[in-house]
Amino acid sequence: MKVSDILRVKGNTLYTVTPDEPLAQAAQVMAEKDIGSLVVMELGDLVGMLTFREVIQAMVRNGGSVGTMRVRSAMDDAPLTCTLETDMDEVRRMMLDRHARYMPVMDKRMLMGVISFYDVAKAVVDSQNFENQMLKAYIRDWPAEDDTKA
Repeated sequence: MKVSDILRVKGNTLYTVTPDEPLAQAAQVMAEKDIGSLVVMELGDLVGMLTFREVIQAMVRNGGSVGTMRVRSAMDDAPLTCTLETDMDEVRRMMLDRHARYMPVMDKRMLMGVISFYDVAKAVVDSQNFENQMLKAYIRDWPAEDDTKA
């Protein structure tokens, strides 16, 4: 299974922010849209990822408030990325190694979408359920043994 398979099912709604937007405004968008991340874009290029992890870390550094902080001061400026052709086993390994919950999907320099650890886990479970159903159907339709052969 490839990343493109997940995006095909998930859809391609993207939420972005610029690095110079107020961090409070970005956090508000994340809360209103019930999303855990925003892709940080500048002049058409991916320049970072902002997740609730970065927002919380910024708040702790700033005494419990985001104040007048900008997205740039909180974002991960070297986010882990993958392509549409990246295999799901590789994505799982990459996300686990970096403790990444969100990963932008790139096609050269073009942002194609974002997959989350939830999306990856759901794809694995759905795939296992399908395989399980197929095996059960195969077993249920198993041909009866011929008792005359003995």
